[in-house]
Amino acid sequence: MELILYALDNFDLLLARTLEHISLVGVAVGIATLTGVPIGIAITRSERLARAVLYVASIIVTIPSIALFGIMIPVLSLIGQGIGYLPAVIAVLLYSQLPIIRNTYTAINNVDPALREAARGIGMSPNQRLRMVEIPLAVPVIMAGVRTAVVLNIGVMAIAAYIGAGGLGTFISRGISQSDPRQLIVGAVAVSLLAIVVDYTLLYVQKRLTPRGMEAAATTP
Repeated sequence: MELILYALDNFDLLLARTLEHISLVGVAVGIATLTGVPIGIAITRSERLARAVLYVASIIVTIPSIALFGIMIPVLSLIGQGIGYLPAVIAVLLYSQLPIIRNTYTAINNVDPALREAARGIGMSPNQRLRMVEIPLAVPVIMAGVRTAVVLNIGVMAIAAYIGAGGLGTFISRGISQSDPRQLIVGAVAVSLLAIVVDYTLLYVQKRLTPRGMEAAATTP
């Protein structure tokens, strides 16, 4: 009951921090999508390059988030942005690359060769095949990678509060520093609920973007 009262008393602040959190993750994953999808498409041309890119992206994900934020501080301090918004966005952008690049690469590679041949047979150029056949068929898998990146990094962004980025992690960091379980629990629950809501929202978007023929095939026993 005490937690509910605390959340209601601080509802305006909770809402503001939630919107701040969404903004931070949205910008970071949005940029990661704009960079990761083209990279995932490009590496389908070379298996050796694909292995190298996916290996580097995998290494980045293994770096503890608090350590990556710490690395950003001296590097970005050179331009006066050692703490706050920019290092948080860059760190989450880096963490988002692996699921987006990997899913894009996998989706494009797994397009039915017969469809490629059919597109080639009607005179489509490689760029036309990519734009009109391969990418539309790959969208559901690419969106699954984006969903994974978003849900993962909603949690990671909570840690960015320790470098002054704001968001819902502020409740958690203050709850720990002030030994206030109310702030800690409200912040943790808010982060979890946000991840669930966003995941289901993106799942709906994913279904809307799935070509009707694929959707029908997926539901056919």
